[in-house]
Amino acid sequence: MTHPTDFPRDPVRPALLQHLRTALWLAELGLPVLPLREGKLPFGNCLDCTGSACGDRPHMKASGPCHCPAPCHGWAAATTAPDILTGPAWTLAWRQARAIAYHPGGAHLTVVDLDNPDAIAWARRTLPATKTVPTTRGEHWVFRGAMQSANNVRPGVDIKSLMSYAVWRGPGTGPITVLPDVVRALVVREESTRPSRGEVDSSSPARASWDRSVATGCRHTNTFVQTGLARGLARVAACREQGAGSTAYGVARFLANQHTACPGPCGLETLGRLIIDAAVDVGVPEPYAERAVANGFGAVAVRAA
Repeated sequence: MTHPTDFPRDPVRPALLQHLRTALWLAELGLPVLPLREGKLPFGNCLDCTGSACGDRPHMKASGPCHCPAPCHGWAAATTAPDILTGPAWTLAWRQARAIAYHPGGAHLTVVDLDNPDAIAWARRTLPATKTVPTTRGEHWVFRGAMQSANNVRPGVDIKSLMSYAVWRGPGTGPITVLPDVVRALVVREESTRPSRGEVDSSSPARASWDRSVATGCRHTNTFVQTGLARGLARVAACREQGAGSTAYGVARFLANQHTACPGPCGLETLGRLIIDAAVDVGVPEPYAERAVANGFGAVAVRAA
């Protein structure tokens, strides 16, 4: 897939099927696209796919065998294939379309959706300059790099990347820059404070935060450890398709190396559990994640478990 390093201006087009024409242009740039109906919503699934009866598409979180030619399954239907976009199964959707969406993660992009002036002000203070696209309520800031999507990571801020779609609002202005760690960390913090299904926050020690109660012999400040942890977990969480296990190993080794001069204990067991959870969340089997983290810690001579 050709990666879009910039969005050129919309081509001149007749009114008839204008959304399809724009979609084909975006697909040529490497942006997977899909039509949206009124209300900026994807078209509903066909009868065979309703209620996930088809088993869902292979690249969804609940991966299944579905290869339905219709624009089913929301963001997962987004494609760059011209024969699908112009095929008979999509014809009615294009004729009824009110907007176009694209799948940022499918193009290795992340959209920071800023919904109000306060959110925009935060982004200007905190994030590096990148491509900016005006929206009806705020702005889309587009970065190069894919990550986990999440809503309400802070007031007025959503992250749209993997397993998500963004409404096409135009080419915007400015060059696309690399996704910063501060954006990845927003999702890590949001996920680390969310209870698992059927659980409460205190029911799982795996979700416990690192603090001085488990690190009485650590020489580092809480900010130093938490910053390194957040960056490491963000790297693991970004490996939605592959590489999460090896990344978990590298993060464990990196964090352990920070504590080689500490008398201990430094609470590495708690840090390790959080790395394991992050890897499991993106599909790594727990035993494999546990071995990767143990090997990462074992590669560094530390006294502080």
